[in-house]
Amino acid sequence: MTIRHRLLLATAALAVVGSPALAQPRVRSGLEVLLSDSLHLVRGKRVGLLTNHSGRLPDGTSTVDALFKAPGVKLVALYGPEHGIRGIAKAGEKISSSVDSATGVPVFSLYGDVRAPTAETLKGVDVLLYDIQDVGARVYTFQWTMALAAEAAGKAGIPFVILDRPNPIRADRIDGGIMDTAFKSLVGLYPVALRYGFTAGELGRYLVGSGKIKADVRVVPMKGYTRKLWYDQTGLAWVNPSPNLRDLDASLVYTGTVFFEGVNASEGRGTDAPFAQVGASWLTDAGAIAAELNAKKIPGVSFDSILRPVEAGYEFGGLTIPMIHVKVTNRDVVEPVAVGAYLLRAIYARHKDKWEWRKGSIDRLSGSTRMREAVEKDGGIEALLPILRAESKTFEAEAKKYFIYK
Repeated sequence: MTIRHRLLLATAALAVVGSPALAQPRVRSGLEVLLSDSLHLVRGKRVGLLTNHSGRLPDGTSTVDALFKAPGVKLVALYGPEHGIRGIAKAGEKISSSVDSATGVPVFSLYGDVRAPTAETLKGVDVLLYDIQDVGARVYTFQWTMALAAEAAGKAGIPFVILDRPNPIRADRIDGGIMDTAFKSLVGLYPVALRYGFTAGELGRYLVGSGKIKADVRVVPMKGYTRKLWYDQTGLAWVNPSPNLRDLDASLVYTGTVFFEGVNASEGRGTDAPFAQVGASWLTDAGAIAAELNAKKIPGVSFDSILRPVEAGYEFGGLTIPMIHVKVTNRDVVEPVAVGAYLLRAIYARHKDKWEWRKGSIDRLSGSTRMREAVEKDGGIEALLPILRAESKTFEAEAKKYFIYK
């Protein structure tokens, strides 16, 4: 067989197997569309930009640098969310304001003593832009920083423009139930589904259209994007949206495994796979728990017991601890909240003597007291999940009014 024949056969094999990233033309982000088609929105204006490391062009150029160099655009202020404008600070770490070394533009932190742009920091700004990669989960802080910034811009009388990006875990899936407003926080300012099925631009439209915020929100939509796409089908390179979400599968199950931030166990921070594995020094029966969970045949996932070292500075830091690894076997059928709920219950039922709730945290993360109460009851999870699914369907019916993409 000649080399040419081998190449032809290899090419044919690839065509049959397929590659998600090559299944359709590459999606063009809102930033790309702004620079190529819609620069009139910012040309001749003094621009403020709320962004982080995930705001970038396909060639790696940051949104900061792209706008700083854009003809007719004057970038006058930068605003940084949790993890900072470069995305390297630890979760919860307060960020100080500074000056961007590459451009000399001042950077105002929105994750320290101040959570929204002030009237003072918006002085001299004609339009405020937002460009951050979302993960599609209500418990992320970025979209709520976006909402607070949009409101601040509205009060200052300036438009807030969202440069849209994909929902990495599909925008056609909504689940997890609705947050009780009694638990309003920066991991949930408004009552939306836990896995809310919006892009950032659609969420902005929803918050304004449903009267939850007052702002002049405008969206620069993506081109080539559809709701059913997973991130690895967009043709865009993966960039960790925050330090501990390192791949698509972890971002998918995150909406459920994040509950472990609300108990005295590890959600995997400080290990090689944050949010894809949970554990504790006292979880000596991890193998039995994994087997019990596998017997439930929870759709789209399997469980395994492992030992993992934890870096210093995290829960159980410096120790090697038993953990339960969540493997995604069919991402199209995974219900992340169900995965997290069954994990909580299985561990709680065997370790009531070791288990401690961080009540303020677990109730904020789950959006009510219901998850904590269900975990403590025999059959509680099985009773709660249908309620959460019904709430999600009701939310979806309202949310559809604000969809941009098919």
